[in-house]
Amino acid sequence: MPPTRSVPFTPAKRVLEQGLPERLERGARQADRELLDQAPAGFIDTTHFDTRRFPPPEWALQSFDQAAHDGTLAYSPYRGHPAVLETVARALLTLTGEQFDPRSEVIVTPGTQAGLFGALSAMVNPGDKVLLVDPDYLFSERILRFLGAEIRSVPLTTGAESAPDLAVLERTLQQERPRLLVFSHPNNPTGALYPAAVIARIAELAVRHELWVVVDELYARLLYDGHTLTHLAALPGMRERTVTLFGPSKTESLSGYRIGVVAGPAPVIAALEDVQSIASLRAPAYSQHVLSRWLTDDHQWLAARLREFDQLRRFTVSALRALPWLRVELPPATAYLWPDVGALGQSDTVVATALLREAGVLVSPGYQFGAGGRHHFRLCYARDEREWSAALDRMIDVLDRLARTAGLAAATRRGAAQ
Repeated sequence: MPPTRSVPFTPAKRVLEQGLPERLERGARQADRELLDQAPAGFIDTTHFDTRRFPPPEWALQSFDQAAHDGTLAYSPYRGHPAVLETVARALLTLTGEQFDPRSEVIVTPGTQAGLFGALSAMVNPGDKVLLVDPDYLFSERILRFLGAEIRSVPLTTGAESAPDLAVLERTLQQERPRLLVFSHPNNPTGALYPAAVIARIAELAVRHELWVVVDELYARLLYDGHTLTHLAALPGMRERTVTLFGPSKTESLSGYRIGVVAGPAPVIAALEDVQSIASLRAPAYSQHVLSRWLTDDHQWLAARLREFDQLRRFTVSALRALPWLRVELPPATAYLWPDVGALGQSDTVVATALLREAGVLVSPGYQFGAGGRHHFRLCYARDEREWSAALDRMIDVLDRLARTAGLAAATRRGAAQ
């Protein structure tokens, strides 16, 4: 046989342009992989929820199993099985107060991630100016770059009520007339829940400037301390210009089922269906049927899960506040914390690498979520309590060592700060 020769290959330009050159010297995915390559055996991955400790509700597997035993359900229309769409529309009415037509305004997608990609692909042309909150979900920026959008950042304000900077938003709308605004609410990675007045002001500006909005509400039910979420699509003038992403992957731990929901104006959903027909045809046909029980009669189950998450939230914040130089807020939503390690004078990548190598804990470095993520990292505290307590001890030891090297104050007694 003739010798095998490698064939030179250069990824498509749109793939390379996800590289975040203003924040990284190499591609973003390469940086992500390099960090993971350093993971020791048995490391704890806080980039996602622990679905062993917090498994899906019992009805999920029951619904999937029942569907899988019915061969007629192996395929569905591209938008989803009609009965599932009907059920989802009723559930969204309960959740948001807004009625979506299941025939034209709802689509089931292969996970919320695919819903985000499909919606943005359906709405964004190369060269379009798109507003993106910073920091925000890491793949929103990468998808927009992939699609050739010109991204304009709207920074989050800092403090107890972190929210998009409305002055920057209004100024950019007036000066550059972008076509679309993209943000998550509650915010991923910070866990911020925006005040109702902020969401109302975003709606006013969107209507005035004829702005489309894509809002990711994946964490809409992970709220603490009696907080409520204002759904943008339910505000005056927003029904016809808002695309909303939903899904059971986090609250209900159904990420392995790869199922998501997008609701919005009929023309956008039709275009998203065209994208989905090319990419995946449809959402997994059997998994779609777990949505028949989603958001339905689960108030007691949700309350119990939120109590467990809240205990972990408070425990984790209290533990990290033993480091007097570390800034960490008690977020009102999600299952994430967003510690500010800027006092160390080290990059978020250096800190994340130290935590992985020395503490055996993988966190998400802040560069992934936008330029505003510098000197932060994101961690998910939805972990097994005993395992997590020991992991926090190791993390605090590593951060304390870095602080001592930087000449900062040593850690106080674990748990002393409330």
